[in-house]
Amino acid sequence: MQSTLAPESETAAPVDDPIEYYFEQAWSDGLPVVPPTQPKIDAIVEALGGDPDYPEAVIPPRRATLTREVLAINMVMAGCKPEYAPVVRAAMLALCSKEWNLNGVQATTHMAAPLLVVNGPIRNAIGMNAGHNVFGSGNRANATIGRAIRLILLTVGGGTPGDLDKSTLGHPGKYTYCIAENEELSPWAPYHVEHGLAPDDSAVFVIAAEPPHSVVNHVANDAQGVLDSIVSAMSTIAHNNAVASGSCAVVIGPEHAATIAASGFSRLDVRSYLWMNTTNTWDQISFNDRYAGGGKVYNKALPAWYKREHGARIPIVPTPNDIHLFVAGGAAGRFSAFIPGWGRMTSPVLRRIDGDGLPIGAVCADGTCAL
Repeated sequence: MQSTLAPESETAAPVDDPIEYYFEQAWSDGLPVVPPTQPKIDAIVEALGGDPDYPEAVIPPRRATLTREVLAINMVMAGCKPEYAPVVRAAMLALCSKEWNLNGVQATTHMAAPLLVVNGPIRNAIGMNAGHNVFGSGNRANATIGRAIRLILLTVGGGTPGDLDKSTLGHPGKYTYCIAENEELSPWAPYHVEHGLAPDDSAVFVIAAEPPHSVVNHVANDAQGVLDSIVSAMSTIAHNNAVASGSCAVVIGPEHAATIAASGFSRLDVRSYLWMNTTNTWDQISFNDRYAGGGKVYNKALPAWYKREHGARIPIVPTPNDIHLFVAGGAAGRFSAFIPGWGRMTSPVLRRIDGDGLPIGAVCADGTCAL
Protein backbone atom coordinates (compact mmCIF):
# COMPACT_ATOMS: atom_id res chain seq x y z
CA MET A 1 0.00 0.00 0.00
CA GLN A 2 1.50 3.26 -1.09
CA SER A 3 -1.28 5.62 0.03
CA THR A 4 -0.48 8.32 2.56
CA LEU A 5 -3.88 7.53 4.08
CA ALA A 6 -3.40 3.79 4.47
CA PRO A 7 -0.76 2.63 6.98
CA GLU A 8 1.78 0.05 5.93
CA SER A 9 2.66 -3.00 7.95
CA GLU A 10 5.77 -2.81 10.10
CA THR A 11 7.40 -5.53 8.02
CA ALA A 12 6.78 -3.56 4.82
CA ALA A 13 8.21 -0.34 6.23
CA PRO A 14 10.82 -1.15 8.89
CA VAL A 15 11.76 1.79 11.09
CA ASP A 16 13.65 2.18 14.35
CA ASP A 17 10.59 3.27 16.32
CA PRO A 18 7.36 2.32 14.51
CA ILE A 19 5.13 3.92 17.12
CA GLU A 20 6.78 7.32 16.69
CA TYR A 21 6.85 6.78 12.93
CA TYR A 22 3.08 6.28 12.88
CA PHE A 23 2.61 9.46 14.88
CA GLU A 24 4.67 11.32 12.29
CA GLN A 25 2.60 9.87 9.43
CA ALA A 26 -0.72 10.89 11.07
CA TRP A 27 -1.76 7.23 11.28
CA SER A 28 -2.83 7.58 14.90
CA ASP A 29 -5.83 8.92 16.80
CA GLY A 30 -3.43 10.72 19.15
CA LEU A 31 -2.64 7.63 21.23
CA PRO A 32 0.12 5.09 20.57
CA VAL A 33 -0.84 2.33 18.15
CA VAL A 34 0.11 -1.34 18.03
CA PRO A 35 2.71 -1.93 15.28
CA PRO A 36 0.91 -4.04 12.63
CA THR A 37 3.23 -6.98 12.02
CA GLN A 38 2.48 -9.26 9.09
CA PRO A 39 1.40 -12.28 11.15
CA LYS A 40 -1.16 -10.16 13.01
CA ILE A 41 -2.44 -8.69 9.75
CA ASP A 42 -2.69 -12.12 8.15
CA ALA A 43 -4.67 -13.50 11.07
CA ILE A 44 -7.32 -10.81 10.72
CA VAL A 45 -7.45 -11.05 6.93
CA GLU A 46 -8.06 -14.78 7.36
CA ALA A 47 -10.86 -14.03 9.83
CA LEU A 48 -12.39 -11.77 7.19
CA GLY A 49 -12.34 -14.55 4.60
CA GLY A 50 -8.92 -14.15 3.02
CA ASP A 51 -8.12 -12.20 -0.17
CA PRO A 52 -6.32 -9.13 1.28
CA ASP A 53 -7.07 -6.97 -1.77
CA TYR A 54 -10.82 -7.53 -1.58
CA PRO A 55 -12.55 -4.10 -1.43
CA GLU A 56 -14.96 -3.97 1.51
CA ALA A 57 -16.06 -0.35 1.21
CA VAL A 58 -15.22 3.18 0.05
CA ILE A 59 -14.76 5.52 3.00
CA PRO A 60 -15.82 9.16 2.63
CA PRO A 61 -15.02 11.97 2.50
CA ARG A 62 -11.64 11.05 0.96
CA ARG A 63 -13.34 8.06 -0.72
CA ALA A 64 -10.34 5.78 -0.44
CA THR A 65 -10.93 2.04 -0.70
CA LEU A 66 -11.01 -0.06 2.44
CA THR A 67 -9.51 -3.40 1.45
CA ARG A 68 -9.43 -6.32 3.84
CA GLU A 69 -5.71 -5.78 4.34
CA VAL A 70 -6.17 -2.10 5.21
CA LEU A 71 -9.05 -2.99 7.51
CA ALA A 72 -6.83 -5.58 9.19
CA ILE A 73 -3.97 -3.11 9.61
CA ASN A 74 -6.22 -0.60 11.33
CA MET A 75 -7.66 -3.32 13.57
CA VAL A 76 -4.17 -4.40 14.62
CA MET A 77 -3.16 -0.79 15.31
CA ALA A 78 -6.27 -0.40 17.48
CA GLY A 79 -5.41 -3.52 19.48
CA CYS A 80 -8.18 -5.78 18.16
CA LYS A 81 -8.22 -9.55 18.23
CA PRO A 82 -9.02 -11.42 14.99
CA GLU A 83 -12.37 -12.56 16.38
CA TYR A 84 -13.53 -8.94 16.45
CA ALA A 85 -13.24 -8.72 12.66
CA PRO A 86 -16.89 -9.50 11.76
CA VAL A 87 -18.10 -6.74 14.08
CA VAL A 88 -15.73 -4.10 12.71
CA ARG A 89 -16.52 -5.04 9.11
CA ALA A 90 -20.29 -5.00 9.70
CA ALA A 91 -20.03 -1.64 11.43
CA MET A 92 -18.04 -0.13 8.57
CA LEU A 93 -20.49 -1.44 5.98
CA ALA A 94 -23.35 0.05 7.97
CA LEU A 95 -21.57 3.39 8.26
CA CYS A 96 -20.95 3.45 4.51
CA SER A 97 -24.59 2.95 3.60
CA LYS A 98 -26.11 5.90 1.76
CA GLU A 99 -28.69 6.50 4.47
CA TRP A 100 -26.11 6.94 7.21
CA ASN A 101 -24.35 9.81 5.40
CA LEU A 102 -20.82 9.21 6.65
CA ASN A 103 -19.55 12.00 4.41
CA GLY A 104 -21.65 14.51 6.32
CA VAL A 105 -20.78 13.15 9.75
CA GLN A 106 -17.06 13.13 8.97
CA ALA A 107 -17.08 16.77 7.83
CA THR A 108 -19.70 18.40 10.07
CA THR A 109 -18.96 21.17 12.54
CA HIS A 110 -21.25 19.35 14.99
CA MET A 111 -19.74 16.99 17.59
CA ALA A 112 -21.45 13.81 16.31
CA ALA A 113 -19.54 10.53 16.40
CA PRO A 114 -20.58 7.02 15.33
CA LEU A 115 -22.07 5.12 18.27
CA LEU A 116 -21.98 1.34 17.77
CA VAL A 117 -24.30 -0.96 19.74
CA VAL A 118 -23.82 -4.72 19.37
CA ASN A 119 -26.54 -7.32 19.90
CA GLY A 120 -26.73 -11.09 19.78
CA PRO A 121 -24.49 -14.03 20.74
CA ILE A 122 -21.31 -12.43 19.40
CA ARG A 123 -21.33 -10.01 22.36
CA ASN A 124 -20.46 -12.78 24.79
CA ALA A 125 -18.39 -14.79 22.31
CA ILE A 126 -15.85 -11.96 22.01
CA GLY A 127 -16.13 -10.76 25.61
CA MET A 128 -17.86 -7.41 25.15
CA ASN A 129 -18.98 -5.37 28.16
CA ALA A 130 -22.71 -4.65 28.45
CA GLY A 131 -22.64 -4.06 32.21
CA HIS A 132 -20.85 -1.80 34.68
CA ASN A 133 -19.10 1.21 33.14
CA VAL A 134 -20.49 0.24 29.74
CA PHE A 135 -19.54 3.56 28.13
CA GLY A 136 -16.22 3.71 29.98
CA SER A 137 -12.82 2.09 30.04
CA GLY A 138 -11.68 -1.40 30.95
CA ASN A 139 -12.93 -3.74 28.21
CA ARG A 140 -10.66 -4.63 25.30
CA ALA A 141 -13.39 -5.56 22.83
CA ASN A 142 -15.49 -2.43 23.36
CA ALA A 143 -12.49 -0.12 23.36
CA THR A 144 -10.58 -1.53 20.41
CA ILE A 145 -13.55 -2.17 18.13
CA GLY A 146 -14.61 1.45 18.53
CA ARG A 147 -11.03 2.61 18.11
CA ALA A 148 -10.57 0.57 14.93
CA ILE A 149 -13.58 2.33 13.42
CA ARG A 150 -12.10 5.72 14.30
CA LEU A 151 -8.69 4.82 12.87
CA ILE A 152 -10.33 3.75 9.60
CA LEU A 153 -12.26 7.01 9.45
CA LEU A 154 -8.97 8.85 9.95
CA THR A 155 -6.52 6.89 7.82
CA VAL A 156 -8.81 5.77 4.99
CA GLY A 157 -11.62 8.31 5.09
CA GLY A 158 -9.32 11.25 5.68
CA GLY A 159 -11.31 12.58 8.64
CA THR A 160 -8.38 14.49 10.11
CA PRO A 161 -9.35 17.24 12.58
CA GLY A 162 -8.85 20.68 11.10
CA ASP A 163 -8.65 19.26 7.58
CA LEU A 164 -11.75 17.36 6.46
CA ASP A 165 -13.05 16.91 10.00
CA LYS A 166 -14.45 20.34 10.85
CA SER A 167 -16.00 19.50 14.22
CA THR A 168 -15.94 22.57 16.45
CA LEU A 169 -15.69 20.62 19.71
CA GLY A 170 -15.85 16.87 19.06
CA HIS A 171 -16.35 14.60 22.07
CA PRO A 172 -14.53 11.67 23.71
CA GLY A 173 -16.59 9.19 21.67
CA LYS A 174 -14.45 10.17 18.71
CA TYR A 175 -11.76 7.96 20.24
CA THR A 176 -14.07 4.99 20.74
CA TYR A 177 -17.86 4.75 21.12
CA CYS A 178 -18.91 1.12 21.26
CA ILE A 179 -21.13 -0.81 23.67
CA ALA A 180 -23.20 -3.99 23.81
CA GLU A 181 -26.81 -4.25 24.93
CA ASN A 182 -27.31 -6.00 28.26
CA GLU A 183 -29.80 -8.55 26.93
CA GLU A 184 -29.46 -10.72 30.02
CA LEU A 185 -30.76 -8.00 32.36
CA SER A 186 -33.32 -6.53 29.98
CA PRO A 187 -37.01 -7.16 30.68
CA TRP A 188 -37.75 -6.76 26.97
CA ALA A 189 -36.69 -8.44 23.75
CA PRO A 190 -33.28 -7.28 22.52
CA TYR A 191 -33.14 -4.33 20.15
CA HIS A 192 -32.35 -6.42 17.07
CA VAL A 193 -35.23 -8.81 17.81
CA GLU A 194 -37.61 -5.87 18.19
CA HIS A 195 -36.60 -4.89 14.66
CA GLY A 196 -37.24 -8.26 13.07
CA LEU A 197 -34.04 -10.26 13.49
CA ALA A 198 -33.81 -13.63 15.21
CA PRO A 199 -32.53 -13.94 18.80
CA ASP A 200 -29.56 -16.00 17.61
CA ASP A 201 -28.61 -13.41 14.99
CA SER A 202 -25.78 -11.04 15.85
CA ALA A 203 -26.14 -7.45 14.73
CA VAL A 204 -24.64 -3.99 14.83
CA PHE A 205 -26.52 -0.72 15.14
CA VAL A 206 -24.87 2.59 14.27
CA ILE A 207 -26.14 6.10 14.94
CA ALA A 208 -24.43 9.48 14.68
CA ALA A 209 -24.59 10.71 18.25
CA GLU A 210 -23.65 13.25 20.86
CA PRO A 211 -22.22 12.02 24.19
CA PRO A 212 -24.50 10.31 26.73
CA HIS A 213 -26.47 12.74 28.90
CA SER A 214 -26.88 11.22 32.36
CA VAL A 215 -30.37 10.75 33.82
CA VAL A 216 -30.55 10.05 37.55
CA ASN A 217 -33.72 9.06 39.43
CA HIS A 218 -33.34 7.31 42.79
CA VAL A 219 -36.87 7.94 44.06
CA ALA A 220 -39.47 6.85 41.51
CA ASN A 221 -41.06 3.44 41.97
CA ASP A 222 -43.16 3.44 38.79
CA ALA A 223 -42.60 3.77 35.06
CA GLN A 224 -43.94 7.30 34.76
CA GLY A 225 -41.63 8.59 37.47
CA VAL A 226 -38.50 7.18 35.85
CA LEU A 227 -39.53 8.16 32.35
CA ASP A 228 -40.40 11.70 33.37
CA SER A 229 -36.76 12.17 34.34
CA ILE A 230 -35.71 11.01 30.87
CA VAL A 231 -38.35 13.33 29.37
CA SER A 232 -36.75 16.21 31.27
CA ALA A 233 -33.32 15.41 29.82
CA MET A 234 -34.74 15.17 26.29
CA SER A 235 -36.86 18.34 26.40
CA THR A 236 -34.34 21.10 25.87
CA ILE A 237 -33.52 23.45 23.02
CA ALA A 238 -29.78 22.87 23.22
CA HIS A 239 -29.16 19.47 21.60
CA ASN A 240 -29.26 18.75 17.89
CA ASN A 241 -32.56 16.85 17.84
CA ALA A 242 -34.37 19.91 19.17
CA VAL A 243 -33.40 21.98 16.14
CA ALA A 244 -32.73 19.34 13.47
CA SER A 245 -35.14 16.50 14.37
CA GLY A 246 -33.90 13.04 13.23
CA SER A 247 -33.24 10.12 15.58
CA CYS A 248 -31.84 9.68 19.07
CA ALA A 249 -30.96 6.86 21.46
CA VAL A 250 -32.04 6.18 25.01
CA VAL A 251 -30.04 3.76 27.16
CA ILE A 252 -31.93 2.57 30.23
CA GLY A 253 -30.00 1.12 33.13
CA PRO A 254 -31.18 -2.32 34.36
CA GLU A 255 -32.60 -1.00 37.65
CA HIS A 256 -34.64 1.63 35.85
CA ALA A 257 -35.70 -0.95 33.26
CA ALA A 258 -36.96 -3.30 35.98
CA THR A 259 -38.99 -0.50 37.57
CA ILE A 260 -40.50 0.48 34.23
CA ALA A 261 -41.34 -3.10 33.26
CA ALA A 262 -42.95 -3.73 36.66
CA SER A 263 -45.53 -1.08 35.72
CA GLY A 264 -46.45 -3.17 32.69
CA PHE A 265 -44.73 -0.95 30.13
CA SER A 266 -43.51 -2.66 26.96
CA ARG A 267 -40.59 -1.39 24.91
CA LEU A 268 -43.07 0.30 22.55
CA ASP A 269 -44.88 1.85 25.53
CA VAL A 270 -41.61 3.40 26.69
CA ARG A 271 -40.81 4.86 23.29
CA SER A 272 -44.38 6.13 22.88
CA TYR A 273 -44.43 7.73 26.34
CA LEU A 274 -41.14 9.48 25.72
CA TRP A 275 -42.26 10.72 22.31
CA MET A 276 -45.61 12.03 23.56
CA ASN A 277 -44.07 13.89 26.47
CA THR A 278 -40.79 15.22 25.09
CA THR A 279 -41.62 18.50 23.48
CA ASN A 280 -40.63 22.09 23.03
CA THR A 281 -42.72 24.89 21.59
CA TRP A 282 -42.00 26.78 18.40
CA ASP A 283 -41.61 29.90 20.54
CA GLN A 284 -38.83 28.24 22.54
CA ILE A 285 -36.76 26.91 19.65
CA SER A 286 -37.20 30.11 17.59
CA PHE A 287 -36.38 32.30 20.60
CA ASN A 288 -39.75 33.99 20.01
CA ASP A 289 -38.56 34.99 16.53
CA ARG A 290 -35.92 37.14 18.23
CA TYR A 291 -33.47 36.86 15.34
CA ALA A 292 -35.89 37.13 12.45
CA GLY A 293 -35.69 40.87 12.02
CA GLY A 294 -39.43 41.22 12.43
CA GLY A 295 -40.13 38.27 10.12
CA LYS A 296 -40.50 34.56 10.77
CA VAL A 297 -37.84 31.97 11.59
CA TYR A 298 -38.49 28.96 9.34
CA ASN A 299 -35.74 26.40 10.20
CA LYS A 300 -35.50 24.12 7.18
CA ALA A 301 -33.75 21.48 9.29
CA LEU A 302 -37.07 20.47 10.86
CA PRO A 303 -39.63 18.37 8.95
CA ALA A 304 -41.85 20.42 6.64
CA TRP A 305 -45.02 19.25 8.37
CA TYR A 306 -44.10 20.76 11.75
CA LYS A 307 -46.19 23.85 12.51
CA ARG A 308 -44.06 26.96 12.69
CA GLU A 309 -46.37 29.18 14.68
CA HIS A 310 -46.92 30.54 18.19
CA GLY A 311 -47.65 27.75 20.68
CA ALA A 312 -47.07 24.88 18.24
CA ARG A 313 -45.73 21.66 19.77
CA ILE A 314 -42.34 20.69 18.34
CA PRO A 315 -41.44 17.06 19.13
CA ILE A 316 -37.84 16.12 19.81
CA VAL A 317 -38.04 13.45 17.08
CA PRO A 318 -40.81 12.89 14.50
CA THR A 319 -42.13 9.50 15.72
CA PRO A 320 -41.68 6.97 18.56
CA ASN A 321 -39.75 4.82 16.07
CA ASP A 322 -37.02 7.49 16.00
CA ILE A 323 -36.21 6.80 19.66
CA HIS A 324 -33.80 3.86 19.66
CA LEU A 325 -34.08 2.15 23.02
CA PHE A 326 -31.47 -0.10 24.65
CA VAL A 327 -30.89 -1.61 28.08
CA ALA A 328 -27.26 -1.46 29.19
CA GLY A 329 -25.12 -0.91 32.25
CA GLY A 330 -24.52 -2.53 35.60
CA ALA A 331 -27.14 -4.15 37.80
CA ALA A 332 -26.65 -1.59 40.57
CA GLY A 333 -27.47 2.09 40.19
CA ARG A 334 -30.61 3.93 39.14
CA PHE A 335 -29.17 5.72 36.13
CA SER A 336 -30.04 5.94 32.46
CA ALA A 337 -28.86 8.11 29.56
CA PHE A 338 -30.25 10.18 26.73
CA ILE A 339 -28.05 10.29 23.62
CA PRO A 340 -29.03 12.97 21.08
CA GLY A 341 -28.43 12.28 17.42
CA TRP A 342 -27.14 14.43 14.59
CA GLY A 343 -30.52 15.33 13.09
CA ARG A 344 -32.39 14.59 9.87
CA MET A 345 -29.16 14.57 7.89
CA THR A 346 -28.54 10.92 8.83
CA SER A 347 -30.51 7.73 9.36
CA PRO A 348 -29.37 5.05 11.85
CA VAL A 349 -28.65 1.62 10.40
CA LEU A 350 -29.13 -1.84 11.87
CA ARG A 351 -27.07 -4.54 10.14
CA ARG A 352 -27.00 -8.25 10.73
CA ILE A 353 -23.41 -9.41 10.98
CA ASP A 354 -22.62 -11.19 7.71
CA GLY A 355 -25.98 -9.95 6.45
CA ASP A 356 -27.77 -6.95 4.99
CA GLY A 357 -28.22 -3.51 6.48
CA LEU A 358 -31.55 -1.86 7.29
CA PRO A 359 -31.82 1.93 7.58
CA ILE A 360 -33.98 2.89 10.54
CA GLY A 361 -35.07 6.49 10.77
CA ALA A 362 -37.38 9.29 9.78
CA VAL A 363 -35.58 10.17 6.56
CA CYS A 364 -36.83 6.96 4.90
CA ALA A 365 -39.97 7.48 2.87
CA ASP A 366 -41.08 3.95 1.94
CA GLY A 367 -41.97 2.79 5.44
CA THR A 368 -39.22 0.17 5.72
CA CYS A 369 -37.22 2.31 8.13
CA ALA A 370 -39.76 2.43 10.92
CA LEU A 371 -40.20 -1.17 11.97
